[in-house]
Amino acid sequence: MQDKSIAGAGLVRGIGLVGAALIVLNSVVGAGIFALPAAIAGRAGVLSPWLFLLCGLLVITIVLTYSELASYFRDSGGPVLYTTAAFGPLTGFSTGWILFLSRMTAFAANTNVLVTYLGSAWPSLGEEPGRSISILAVGTGLTVANYVGVRDGVRTVGLFTFFKLMPLLLLILLGLPYVSSDVLFPAALPKIQDLGGTTLLLIYAFVGFEAATIIAGEASRPRRDLPRALVGTVAATGLLYFLIVVVYIAVLPAAGAGELTLVDLGRELAGPVGAIVITATAVFSIGGNLASNMLTVPRLTFALAEQRLLPGWFGHVHERFRTPGNSILFLGVLSTGFALSGSFLWLAAASALTRLIVYVLCILALPVIRRRADAEARQHAFRLKGGYVIPAIALVLSVWIGTHSTLYSWQVTGALLVAGLLLYALARFRPL
Repeated sequence: MQDKSIAGAGLVRGIGLVGAALIVLNSVVGAGIFALPAAIAGRAGVLSPWLFLLCGLLVITIVLTYSELASYFRDSGGPVLYTTAAFGPLTGFSTGWILFLSRMTAFAANTNVLVTYLGSAWPSLGEEPGRSISILAVGTGLTVANYVGVRDGVRTVGLFTFFKLMPLLLLILLGLPYVSSDVLFPAALPKIQDLGGTTLLLIYAFVGFEAATIIAGEASRPRRDLPRALVGTVAATGLLYFLIVVVYIAVLPAAGAGELTLVDLGRELAGPVGAIVITATAVFSIGGNLASNMLTVPRLTFALAEQRLLPGWFGHVHERFRTPGNSILFLGVLSTGFALSGSFLWLAAASALTRLIVYVLCILALPVIRRRADAEARQHAFRLKGGYVIPAIALVLSVWIGTHSTLYSWQVTGALLVAGLLLYALARFRPL
């Protein structure tokens, strides 16, 4: 697939395999790992660890489909490039617009969650003006770190990853001696409450992996590294959830009630110090998710500008830092403003549905991309075995999950799409 960009050559290809894996990990593992164990255990009890593994295997079908799509391209944009190449600029813009709004509002929401955790340790940060100052500090700090260079952005993600994973791994090591065969292989299996709703919660544990495809234009070897980073990191995430939930159920007798958190697990294993450490870990986990979003989401508007679906201002590359500076500033200002106002909350209901819509569009794009790929792209492509069996499973899974979304989520998504199409029309019929 030929690269067709207006500014992609100006970006620095400074993200390797490790950097791409860190982006995937922090996009997937955020605040959810501190809430989902309790939520799933309350619905499925001792089956919870195995449900995470099973869901991870199903999500891998979507990840593998994305891996092949990523191997055909070298530019930034991910889903925007795939759907534009397959179905034209209108679908490409709609995909990028929906995905940008979903990630931007998630960034604003997680910023508030981060400040809430900080406020539990330092009450002055949970009240005004401390709350607003903290939000401004988080938004400004991450914006500046990514504005001055992509390597600094990756280093920021890496720092948060270290402080996020080390306490979680220590928690697993301390808890494994409590795990017995009765926990792993229970004699009596509980009945799963609300299978559809439980599946939605499980899917939330793995969404966000597509973030790595958005920064392909700054990856040193995107066709080789992105498929490896996507599949390997999502598989590792499934194993991490499995171990955390096994320990959670084994250590806490009341885990099945779904009312205890990983902070309670830390307190049980290491006393008050353990509770403090896990609280700090939650802060770093959410911070890593924010850092990953700030690194990847600006590349969406940048890619839309490359495809001439947004004004060229969004596609400007900073002359010194070689980053999409305007798009980074746009996300930083917009998401920080939403976080300060709190008006982003009504978008949360549609966030999961918008992600599923993007998945479906990208899966449907694969046959078209395969057919249109040139000889050079086919030579380097990560070609899936079994024809279209894996993409078909991924498509059925995405559609089935989407049917469990509420009517309100569909209404909000429709309103956002209409707003985006108006902007698209404005951009297409006015000089860029």
